[in-house]
Amino acid sequence: MNRRNLMGALLASVGLLAVGCGSDKAATPATTAAAVTTVAPATTTAPATTAAPATTAAPKAAKKLKVAIITPSAENDVAFSQSMFDSIAIVAKERGADGIEIAKSPNLFVVADAGAAIRDYATKGFDIVIAHGSQYGALLKEIAPQFPKVSFAWGTAADTFGQPNIWAYEAKSDQGGYVLGILASQITKKDNIGIIGPVEVGDAKLYVEGFKKGAADGKGTAKVNVTYTGSFSDVAKMAEAAKTFTTGGADVLTGSSQAVAGAVPVADAAGAAWFGTQSDQSALSKKATVGSQVYHWEDAVREMLSSVEKGTLGGKTFALTLANKGLQIAYNPGYKIDPAAKAKADDAMKAVIAGSVKTTA
Repeated sequence: MNRRNLMGALLASVGLLAVGCGSDKAATPATTAAAVTTVAPATTTAPATTAAPATTAAPKAAKKLKVAIITPSAENDVAFSQSMFDSIAIVAKERGADGIEIAKSPNLFVVADAGAAIRDYATKGFDIVIAHGSQYGALLKEIAPQFPKVSFAWGTAADTFGQPNIWAYEAKSDQGGYVLGILASQITKKDNIGIIGPVEVGDAKLYVEGFKKGAADGKGTAKVNVTYTGSFSDVAKMAEAAKTFTTGGADVLTGSSQAVAGAVPVADAAGAAWFGTQSDQSALSKKATVGSQVYHWEDAVREMLSSVEKGTLGGKTFALTLANKGLQIAYNPGYKIDPAAKAKADDAMKAVIAGSVKTTA
């Protein structure tokens, strides 16, 4: 073999060796890579997807609580109806979009119309029907026994009529009324206070009595006059009563019900101070409104809904008080209150909560 042929043979041998080494190095990772693909935890973890608490969570998601609310006035009446709508909205937000379905029927002041709505909601399978008005009690007494699987609630009242599927709720509005009456007695410069009630029943009457007692206890020289318009909704009558008071020298006014929308502008125009109840009424006048007793129904609503989910449909009465914070005083930050006067109101609140003072005559 000559020199050229010998060199070719040597190069060919080296090439074969190189191919063999390359083959070994490529095969090694390939076999380990294969092991990785066959070591599949997927097959062992698959049961985890079937093991699931998802089966226990499903009923909760499927059971969206259906709640209906009937009120005698508008959802934004800045008074009685709004207090319940605001509370329901808070609870609904806590529960999330999938936790509660709400149907609203406001402005059903006519009892017959409210009765038709209550029956309709019960027939459609709503879990709880809240008839937010003292005029609705007789309706529930008649309707509830006909729908034993539906829960009903009404207020302000303390009577469940002995029915296992009726809740009742009330507001001890004389308590906040007393505190505001104390403050009013410190604010008045003319010792002349006017109180306008709608109808002499329920929380409206309690508020009037509490405010009158507070004003008298706070300043015995203050002249306190009370008038009832005979209507929860007649704005014109409330405005007329307010004008009578301001013309007669009253520089502090208060009142109850959705009809106060007629009285607050009168107070504002006359430069008189206004005290509200049921909802925060500073929205009606930033200038005139000193503060408001605000109803917070949230705890009552939470317990009712939770109980209905557990199978208890009624049979209990709830009461809002200053002690349980169902009643709260919302002061208007835009109204300047003398610190000494505010201190007297704060002391009065402590006394009411402690039970050391009578809030009605």
